[in-house]
Amino acid sequence: MEPLSLRRAVEAGRATASELGLQVDDVVVIHNSDRVALRLEPCGALARVAPLEQLADSEFEVEVAHRLADAGAPVAELDPRADGRVHRHDAFAVSLWTYYESVESEIAPADYADVLLRHHAALRRVELEAPHFTGRVAVALGEMQDAERSPELPDHDRELLTGTLKGLSAEIADAAAGEQLLHGEPHPGNLLNTRKGPLFVDLATCCRGPVEFDLALAPEEVGRHYAGADQALLHRCRALNWALFCAWRWRRNDQMPDREHWRAEGLHRLRTALGH
Repeated sequence: MEPLSLRRAVEAGRATASELGLQVDDVVVIHNSDRVALRLEPCGALARVAPLEQLADSEFEVEVAHRLADAGAPVAELDPRADGRVHRHDAFAVSLWTYYESVESEIAPADYADVLLRHHAALRRVELEAPHFTGRVAVALGEMQDAERSPELPDHDRELLTGTLKGLSAEIADAAAGEQLLHGEPHPGNLLNTRKGPLFVDLATCCRGPVEFDLALAPEEVGRHYAGADQALLHRCRALNWALFCAWRWRRNDQMPDREHWRAEGLHRLRTALGH
């Protein structure tokens, strides 16, 4: 978020918690993108604050959190003091979550694979309507095929991304032996190493597809520890996810920090993945 929107989002998070009777003397911005994550002290809550146009996504995330908590999934939980729902304040949707202190040690690849296996098992026990991964690809294609929405993307890179998104999504859908509910973005930034063990966060990205689609976003070594993973399909999914990453970075309104670096790095990673 831009500075003015960020200040309003911080105030929305603070005010929502205060209205629920939680004491907030300090707010720390943990993550700032199209929505923000805020640590509220001394009440010890984490606020996720999104523009109201993302209200449906915030409500979907809360619903997923409820279902997965009931299924015993290794996920961060909603703050029980906040009624387990999304609150509206000003022009923002606010949800309150339990804040977990991080453990400094890294999560070993075998442990990462184990927590993802357990998460996938819990997801199979959940009845939930969620979009197919090809829907995400269709949105990215829309960005790439409309030069006004991605005006700075060179033509040859536009052709690369469009061809990759179309071709690999079709190949993956045809090659997958089975599909299920997925986390959608289980990359290291969405897996917290806590005193309770590794816990997944950012649950609004749930979609349906093969488990290899999720595995492709974990560190490469993790896939070798995940029982039953189709390594050839995993390589295709990894390339597709880099194409998706690039599509988001070339959007006119993308707000990722250091965007210029990640535009170039994403295309390099994509070409490397395609070469494999």
